[in-house]
Amino acid sequence: MGTTNMSGRNVRPWWRWPLRLLLTATTLMAILAAYAAWIVLRFDTEHLPPRYGEVDAQLFLPDQEGESPRPLLVLLGGAEGGNAWASRRWQAQRQRFLDQGFALLAIGYFGLPNTPQHLDRIAVEGVHAAIADAASDSRINGHCIGVIGGSRGSELALLLGSHYPEIDAVIALTPASAVFVSLTDAMITSGYAFEGEPLPFVPMSWSATLNLIVGDIGGAMRKLTADETAMALAAIAVERINGPILLVSAVNDEMWPSRDMADRIMQRLQASGFAHAHEHLAMPGGHEEPLRAFPQIEAFLQAHMLASGQAGCGGPVRE
Repeated sequence: MGTTNMSGRNVRPWWRWPLRLLLTATTLMAILAAYAAWIVLRFDTEHLPPRYGEVDAQLFLPDQEGESPRPLLVLLGGAEGGNAWASRRWQAQRQRFLDQGFALLAIGYFGLPNTPQHLDRIAVEGVHAAIADAASDSRINGHCIGVIGGSRGSELALLLGSHYPEIDAVIALTPASAVFVSLTDAMITSGYAFEGEPLPFVPMSWSATLNLIVGDIGGAMRKLTADETAMALAAIAVERINGPILLVSAVNDEMWPSRDMADRIMQRLQASGFAHAHEHLAMPGGHEEPLRAFPQIEAFLQAHMLASGQAGCGGPVRE
């Protein structure tokens, strides 16, 4: 019931409007929570995703006869899905790598008709199988394999190196130091799996979910990476990589704290007495700034994969 002012009109009490806003917000939050619970409950965590272990692999080699086998460079995209490195966008850089003496294997691991639909429990061993198949080609030096992965693909690149000693070099752009949650509506499973078992991952928190709802991906990821316990449990065993590592981060990364995570990786490598070269190049700018670092990446590859006598690439056998 309202009050009456001097003109005789009914005036609603001032406190009713904030109360209505509060009730509306509370109702919306309740609806959102119920919807989120429904998504989580209906999500299948018992079975691996359809087309588990299947990838889209495209091999690039020059049309030249009689040349020596080429070192293989594996190219992995990130959260955009598809087979980014096989697209026209990367044609010029592909050609540069080919001109420098590499064979190239572009791998799409989700978001294609012949792959899992989402970045959800992606099979590390499935990607490795495609690499092994390409490495068996007589035109390729199967004893010299490097992997480049960006953003969510950096997780995969580092995981491949940490699980398979035949990977001779890893380059991680805007890198992750741990395995993160899947990119599904429910976001309750690991992004990656190994031999059918989901890998430990940094789970999505409710407070970070609120950031995602308003489109603040960077804020959500900063909250997740602030959970030291989760980050430790999901950390990638980079010290097991059997070759040199180059990390290229972004100082002002708006998507996730790649510079901080690259620092974590470097600290882990140094603490373990990592015997191979390991470098961290922090680029000024945002999440895509490391894509401007290909001159430095090419120099790293030249020094550690193409130069004569490099271990694992025509040089002495490594321990």
